[in-house]
Amino acid sequence: MAHSSAPSQRMLRAGELIRHALAEILLRGETNDPELDKLTASIVEVKISPDLKIATAFVRTLIVGQEPQLLEALNRNRKYIRMLMTPKLAMKYTPDIRFRIDTALDYAGKIDEILRSPVVKRDVESQD
Repeated sequence: MAHSSAPSQRMLRAGELIRHALAEILLRGETNDPELDKLTASIVEVKISPDLKIATAFVRTLIVGQEPQLLEALNRNRKYIRMLMTPKLAMKYTPDIRFRIDTALDYAGKIDEILRSPVVKRDVESQD
């Protein structure tokens, strides 16, 4: 059987369950880490491995330039966060969590900036 690279319904469902549990834990300050509370983390997306053993959480902070501090604080609390998540998840096994900074918005901003540059504008208009 050939495997597609698209996530299965089960993976998507598990990812959303985990995203909600993480968001709730961080929103309520359940980690009791003042630095983590101060950084106001936002869980953008959670991707889970096909075996549901590893969850990669893509996070952002509203505070510009504080991404390294956010990543450090999340990783410092990783095991505790996983323990807090277990009762919130209706899953047989609580996956290991990996945190990554979400760069999708930055990427979209760069594309937008490129499209608005005079050189690209001129090229697009000359094709019309």
